[in-house]
Amino acid sequence: MEDKYGLDHEEPKSKKFNGRNVADNIMKGVIVLIMAVIFVMIADQVITTPFISAEIEGEFFHGSIFGTTIITIVAYIIGILVGALVGYGISPFVLRLIWAAIHRIESGLSDFESQDIIVGTLGLLFGLIIANLIGLAFARLPIIGAYGPIVFSIVFGYAGMSIATRKKSEIIALVSNLRLGKSGKEHSGKRKDMDFSGKLLDTSAIIDGRIAEICSTGFLEGPLLVPVFVLEELQLIADSSDLLKRNKGRRGLDILKQMQEDNYVEVRIINDDFDDVQGVDSKLVRLGRKINAKVVTNDYNLNKVAALQDVAVLNINDLANALKPARIPGEHMNVLIVKAGKEENQGVAYLDDGTMIVVEDGQKYIGSTVPVTVTSVLQTSAGRMIFVKIANE
Repeated sequence: MEDKYGLDHEEPKSKKFNGRNVADNIMKGVIVLIMAVIFVMIADQVITTPFISAEIEGEFFHGSIFGTTIITIVAYIIGILVGALVGYGISPFVLRLIWAAIHRIESGLSDFESQDIIVGTLGLLFGLIIANLIGLAFARLPIIGAYGPIVFSIVFGYAGMSIATRKKSEIIALVSNLRLGKSGKEHSGKRKDMDFSGKLLDTSAIIDGRIAEICSTGFLEGPLLVPVFVLEELQLIADSSDLLKRNKGRRGLDILKQMQEDNYVEVRIINDDFDDVQGVDSKLVRLGRKINAKVVTNDYNLNKVAALQDVAVLNINDLANALKPARIPGEHMNVLIVKAGKEENQGVAYLDDGTMIVVEDGQKYIGSTVPVTVTSVLQTSAGRMIFVKIANE
């Protein structure tokens, strides 16, 4: 940078904040302070022993300043200096041990989901509160009274943490309900009115692939939950000896990986499973009821079963059909009849989006493009069918 005289000057570089160095300095100070206090206590014990007191003679040493003997002050000063030197000397070794323990704890916790850590901590705190309350009742008992709170804290702390992590999904659903101002009874009686943002992905929806495109448009909010049993089914399909199934399974796994990398919507693997339930569809419905989540699927049968059990379903086929251009009875269009229909004299045509068109008396026009008039439209979760007749006949 040039000044007004045309000389170049380097701009002062701002120092970056280093939290590790600050933490090291603070812990070094704490270690030095602790060692100084320890050595002062040792010095106080040493000078009060009869042997040392007898060896120290002289009026100077036994004089006092503000009620404290000079020898005591000298011993305290020496204890502080020696303790500080010892603390400063051992602080690098102690810091290495502390940081090694911290890194080991971090690496251990990184294997767990953040929800498991939070819920487990809450369960531990709740267990310790109960242990403390029970320990008060046993505090005055002889012998076991002093050890009761310790035993209760270990037992109830572990039990609270274990139960909380196992019931994680129910706790999260309960918290979501409380945030919406709903009670437990309203949650069970008015499930449809609840709005839990999580959505369970079915195997068929993942393999289909359109879910990734929907997420990229921003029309679907997350998180998208992939149960571990759905992931296992995808792996089984990907390892199938049948080429078509194997390709479908690998496509599903690739789509999941791509969705996680794109990060348009959070994709989360959850470990909830039900050993007493057979079949992925049944497990999905039960999990949807348990955590009050919607199920995203293409499976027509799963759609019906979930609806019967009061589980909300987002059917991608329904969405695709809803986005298709509407056809109104009486509307005219031109279609290419490609094959014969199931009924006598029927012809079949298709729109560009794949919608089937059944042409009345159209069998004789196979291979030809003819003008038709829409007579009716049949809409189902399996798709849409348009019934037409030849125009001007």
